[in-house]
Amino acid sequence: MKGNKSPGATHIYLLPLQALASQYGIPVVFYDQLGTGLSTHLPEKKGDETFWTEQLFRNELDNLLENLGFHGDFDLLGQSWGGMLGSAYASKRPFGLHRLIISNSPASMPLWLASCNKLRGELPKEVQETLLKHEAAGTTESDEYEKAVDFWNDRHLCRLKPTPKEVTDALSWIKKDPTVYHTMNGPSEFHVIG
Repeated sequence: MKGNKSPGATHIYLLPLQALASQYGIPVVFYDQLGTGLSTHLPEKKGDETFWTEQLFRNELDNLLENLGFHGDFDLLGQSWGGMLGSAYASKRPFGLHRLIISNSPASMPLWLASCNKLRGELPKEVQETLLKHEAAGTTESDEYEKAVDFWNDRHLCRLKPTPKEVTDALSWIKKDPTVYHTMNGPSEFHVIG
């Protein structure tokens, strides 16, 4: 079984799944996709939509499975972006894929954005105004915008308080190198312009 997260974040927040898998003797491989976490980073490719494609990540998954000797016998867990990738990957009916588990993943980006906009409309007025101001000005890397995004995240991404270290560590990688996340997604979960 293998797991991954949104383009730009790392596998770190999925580590608690090891305890579940170990109960059943299932070997689990977590990996950081190209451009994230402990994988190779390519900041010079920021904004290059011809490079950061779904096909690139499907090829990377094939390479990983091949090099680990898993082709022919594996299950795949896709979390968030990983679920979207896993769905596209499984649609090609790769040899040896027994089960695909999709977790917390949108089936439709238009429906995802409609839901996010509904939730965004329920944020306090000053938070909404901050988000709109910076999105219109193209200043989404400002501290003020990030604080407004953090407000959203506290309400809709992870409600546990304090936020688990695995979640903060995973999200910190997006700030360290936003290349993949900003290119493929945008500056936040709800302002998707990638």
